[in-house]
Amino acid sequence: MAYTISTLFAIYFVLWWIVLFLTLPFGVRSQHEDGAGAPGTDPGAPIMARMGRKLIWTTIISAAVYAVSMWAYYQGYLNIERLSKLMGMPF
Repeated sequence: MAYTISTLFAIYFVLWWIVLFLTLPFGVRSQHEDGAGAPGTDPGAPIMARMGRKLIWTTIISAAVYAVSMWAYYQGYLNIERLSKLMGMPF
């Protein structure tokens, strides 16, 4: 089955969002942990989210995962017959 460019982009887009939500909690310090914060704000609010760095790391990680998964798919490791056999389901 040949994928079109839009399908490949959609798969990467979904993978990118999943990786983004996985990387969001790393490196975030709350106002309560740091001991400094503006009065009247939630103590759990982050001091510096560093979103630019997280977006860059998200892009790098998702590109690596995407490249490995596409390589595995085109080599035949990720096809429906093989995956259903691994899960013990008849195809």
